[in-house]
Amino acid sequence: MWRPVTQQGNLTERIVGQVEQLILDQSLRPGDRLPSEREMATLLAVSRPSMREAVRILQANGRLEVRHGQGVFVTAPSSERALRERLASEEITLNELYAMREVLEVPAGGWAAEKAADTRLSELRSVLDRMSAILDADEPDFDELGRLDAEFHMTIAIGAGNRFLQQTSHVLYDILRSGMETTLTIPGRTTVAQDDHERIWSALTARDPAATRRAVRAHIRGAHAAAIRRVEQQQRAGG
Repeated sequence: MWRPVTQQGNLTERIVGQVEQLILDQSLRPGDRLPSEREMATLLAVSRPSMREAVRILQANGRLEVRHGQGVFVTAPSSERALRERLASEEITLNELYAMREVLEVPAGGWAAEKAADTRLSELRSVLDRMSAILDADEPDFDELGRLDAEFHMTIAIGAGNRFLQQTSHVLYDILRSGMETTLTIPGRTTVAQDDHERIWSALTARDPAATRRAVRAHIRGAHAAAIRRVEQQQRAGG
């Protein structure tokens, strides 16, 4: 994923820009360790002093964390960390979470239909194919299925091209993932969800914002209804 930095203009700024773009499109994720300074300088075809200065800037911007004796690691943006901390202290209801999914994902789908690069749509296709392979297995791995489900929706958010939406979506999907397996294990739910995903992908590849928004909204409302039904079933069983 690394590419040599063009030897024009300010090299440090170009290094910073490349790292930030890799974080933005999730090629680098919070917790990932960067190669050593020497390896990075070789990969980017820059001097070690330029590489060192870029890391210093990225650390000051809250993008990287230098752990002495361990290496350099990607961190979540400060605004994302603040949101996580705030939500951790709040009791968020299922209805609130799914309402926010509509607020975030429906417009994101429309923007992605207009703006997402073809390579981003290819990534979505790959995610869907991996999900299908899991569903075809004798014993589906629901943990991996939940992770891929979140990856599918996060890739759309990235394709929408709005950085604030991406950061907010990261937090939302992390909260939802803890309960996603519950809905995915409902008999028949995985088939419905995968059909929904295929409709979303078809609308995206047709570059049809209105159809994408409709498909995303229908998918979220279906998932919301399934989650509510499962909670009600659990409450009856517990009562």
